[in-house]
Amino acid sequence: MLYNFEEESSLISQYVSEMRDAQVQKDSLRFRTNLERIGALIGYEISKKLEFQTVDIQTPLGISKSNTLSEKVVLATVLRAGLPLSQGFLNVFDKAESAFVTAYRKYHSDNDFEIKIEYMSSPRLEDKVLILNDPMLATGSSMVMAYKALLNNGKPKHTHIVAVLASKEGIEYVKKHIKNSDITIWTAAIDDELTAQSYIVPGLGDAGDLAYGKKV
Repeated sequence: MLYNFEEESSLISQYVSEMRDAQVQKDSLRFRTNLERIGALIGYEISKKLEFQTVDIQTPLGISKSNTLSEKVVLATVLRAGLPLSQGFLNVFDKAESAFVTAYRKYHSDNDFEIKIEYMSSPRLEDKVLILNDPMLATGSSMVMAYKALLNNGKPKHTHIVAVLASKEGIEYVKKHIKNSDITIWTAAIDDELTAQSYIVPGLGDAGDLAYGKKV
């Protein structure tokens, strides 16, 4: 299942347009805030797909029947760019557990690269809903490797993969390497092209650098 918010009008599209804008990008606080906002809005949409239970709530004047989330949620993010996006999800799923994965491109002399996972911290995932987020889904390799690394802590009952920007190639790669029945993909926008260096075009640049400053 794929949900692309570009296909409908919402504030998510406005936030994405600001993140793409080279002038607005000069404000790193604004960039991080927009990532957080998108995380919260997509988190709300994901919540509609989860299981709820009806419980009795004691108010000062009586009993109210209310629907509360019955599933346990784990929020996983790919460091470092995913941190603001993850905070948006935490603002919605305030009782969720968190997981963190480092995934980076290790370049070779021929300018080719491989994805390396150096660190992973996660609670147990059995019978839980996993929401795995990374702002950019380019080739899809880092998302798939992060997912497979997390499986060392158990297989979740379902996984929601979230990216702000995705390439068509990246989406197809994820679908090919993870059983479709196990995942739902959510993205704010889909771009057609990848450069020879596997950067999304028109994209927005390096999300980590724009959020936290250029790395050396």
